[in-house]
Amino acid sequence: MHNAASPTSIDPIRPLREFVADMTRLIERTDSERELLAQARPMLATLIRDSSWLPQEFSQAEPGSYRQYLLYCDALERFSVVSFVWGPGATTPVHDHTVWGLVGILKGEEMCCEYTPDGPDRVRAASIEHSLKQGMIEAVSPTVGDWHQVRNPLSDQTSISIHVYGGNIGSIRRHRIDAASGQMLDFISGYSSALLPNLWDRSAAVRAAAR
Repeated sequence: MHNAASPTSIDPIRPLREFVADMTRLIERTDSERELLAQARPMLATLIRDSSWLPQEFSQAEPGSYRQYLLYCDALERFSVVSFVWGPGATTPVHDHTVWGLVGILKGEEMCCEYTPDGPDRVRAASIEHSLKQGMIEAVSPTVGDWHQVRNPLSDQTSISIHVYGGNIGSIRRHRIDAASGQMLDFISGYSSALLPNLWDRSAAVRAAAR
């Protein structure tokens, strides 16, 4: 007698597809940032319980570098979902987001130092670094705190976080602090891949259900 295959083994990307569907319904119900952050948090917590759904192509980064892979963008660009992959020792510049967002740690660890505006073109550190480990979630936005610097403290392991933002984050004009000059500069992050995961091929699961 053979054990029945689990839904995720037949349809491994199902958790992401369900998250996208839930986020779409949420975005259609409300445009309140407070409600979006509160209601999306448990949905993201469910998604990051396990990393097996994330395709290998969207989980790669070289030591000292980071990559931002688009996993999904709403057709009206009301939200996007990305995997942020940190090679060992990778560090971002100090930067903002300009839209609401949730960051959930899927694998490994991140160290985050928050910053706060200090005049029209300056920021200052607002707190000491704090650690985010697997399963933890942090919110960002101009309302709740939008500036930070993030690094992977692990010298021998890639870390991965799943981010959901209130816009097409790779195409949004944002700001960063130049490490050498201290100047605030505009930047647009873009994405590290021109490909998207195929969320919609449910054929294996449909065939299995029809047996």
